[in-house]
Amino acid sequence: MSDNAKWYVVHTYSGYENAVKTTIEKFVANRHLESMIVDIQIPLETVTEINENGAAKEVERKIFPGYVLIKMVMTDDTWHLVRNVRGVTGFVGEASNKPIPLSDEEVREWGMEKHEIEVHYNVGDRVRINDGPLESFTGVVEEIDAEKNKVTVVVSMFGRETPVEMELEQVEVESDA
Repeated sequence: MSDNAKWYVVHTYSGYENAVKTTIEKFVANRHLESMIVDIQIPLETVTEINENGAAKEVERKIFPGYVLIKMVMTDDTWHLVRNVRGVTGFVGEASNKPIPLSDEEVREWGMEKHEIEVHYNVGDRVRINDGPLESFTGVVEEIDAEKNKVTVVVSMFGRETPVEMELEQVEVESDA
């Protein structure tokens, strides 16, 4: 069932994020809903603060104060469970009581799920594009940015060398067949 789980954003009263997360985790454990509510996160960032004396101190700060992200299978029961937790004001993007999940791109951008992509090519390698509007074109890898899941490939279009940016998995090493 957890294959159908998607990420949703829940709005909370300011300062209630941790309490909401803890309460939902207790409900999940008590009702054995681990396959329905898979993950609960409060995105944090580590920042260095410098006080008046010039001393630096690292602190964790909420990236989205007032919000909790939940990966769950949306059913009437799970919706009611989350919606009725003290401190929750509602789901973000809710239209007629139907919350809208985050897109795969938003999940990646926010770093909610890390997808390890093994890159089997290097800068300078000849590659074939295997997906998208330029599928079956070949080109040479100019730049790889694994952090952003991007690769720049120089392809020959209309008699010109044109750099094209795409996702890492959209290209593969050209076979010598």
